[in-house]
Amino acid sequence: MYKEYFGFHEYPFSISPDPRFLYLTAMHQEALAHLSYGAQTDGCITLLTGEVGTGKTTICRCFLENIDASTEVAVILNPRLTARGLVAAICDEFQIAPALSRPTVKDYIDCLNRFLLTIHADNRQAILVIDEAQNLDLEVIEMVRMLTNLETNTRKLLKIFLIAQSELAEQLTSPELRQINQRVTSRYHLDGLNCDEVRTYIAHRVAVAGGGRAPLFSGGAITRICRLSRGIPRLINTLCDRALLGAYAQEKERVNKAIVDRAAREVFGQPVNRLAGVPFAAKPYVGLLLLLLLIAALSLTLPQTLF
Repeated sequence: MYKEYFGFHEYPFSISPDPRFLYLTAMHQEALAHLSYGAQTDGCITLLTGEVGTGKTTICRCFLENIDASTEVAVILNPRLTARGLVAAICDEFQIAPALSRPTVKDYIDCLNRFLLTIHADNRQAILVIDEAQNLDLEVIEMVRMLTNLETNTRKLLKIFLIAQSELAEQLTSPELRQINQRVTSRYHLDGLNCDEVRTYIAHRVAVAGGGRAPLFSGGAITRICRLSRGIPRLINTLCDRALLGAYAQEKERVNKAIVDRAAREVFGQPVNRLAGVPFAAKPYVGLLLLLLLIAALSLTLPQTLF
């Protein structure tokens, strides 16, 4: 709809993790460097965490696109599995299988170990990426730990990358998971973008989609998007997409703050003044509360005869 109106050759704010639209802030560059370093060194487990929508999956896909041909890759996108289901899925990703009709967990692990030893002898390596790893239950986390035991006398045979929401990092600090926590050799956490990064991020996506040089978002609109989205790229995309649709519907040449506010109400399903910070409508009451606190403080410090 608004694509032709604004001269785009594709929609700039799709929430699909397209690496072409990847905007690498210093933080995202460092996250990508941590993943690349984990693949190049003899580490054990690399952990990348972040809130929902901060770009973890996009960073991971960018990382996988740059893996060299000497690396075998297994990617588990749905980790809600049993321990047996996990090792079976890993073997399936590597296109190997035990020569048994009803293989046990041990059969799968033995099959995987033989495969890893074979490619190690051929100077190749294997990596395992588990996305949404915060969904792993304790039994499966223990299986991940056991997979780190697949090794020769000099190196680990399987490099493991856990991509997860923040709660996994907290979960790993619990006493029952201290063994696997000690095997995490690299950790990085993705936060939201700051307002300058939000401005550059929006301009970058507009440019990649073929937008013109004229800014499509006013300064006030970008400030509002930064505040409402808390710098989370997925929320930025959703707000910008809806705001551009609103500008198109109103036949506006650029998005202003009012259009963003209306888009936010449609996206979040609640009034804008409830979405970030102190509610706008409550600000006068905040001032009144401060005045009452000041009067109370004075009543305690001034002589009682004055009252």
